[in-house]
Amino acid sequence: MIFDRLSSGKAFVFGACLSVCFTAYAEAGDATAGRAKAESVCGVCHGVDGLAKIPEAPNLAGQSESYLTEQITAFKSGERKNEMMSVVVQDLSPDDIENLAAYYSGIEVSVKAPAQ
Repeated sequence: MIFDRLSSGKAFVFGACLSVCFTAYAEAGDATAGRAKAESVCGVCHGVDGLAKIPEAPNLAGQSESYLTEQITAFKSGERKNEMMSVVVQDLSPDDIENLAAYYSGIEVSVKAPAQ
């Protein structure tokens, strides 16, 4: 078996890499469903395009899926606090959260240096 030939440190790193790969796969939501939810819930502040429409809201376009899932979940649990978000996220299911994260993370963002 491969673990017999690996030092404990290498085996740990190998296992951690596998865990990350499988976690990333398991987190993949449905971007189409996420867009529908974004249109009905998130778009007013964060924009359906992921570009914030109010100064208090961050841009969500292009953020990593795992980061978005983690942050929305933190608002829902109360671990992270924000008056507006705490109200909005209460009706989101775990699937809604994964779908929103899949949608917003899938938006491509391009950056261009300002003209000099």
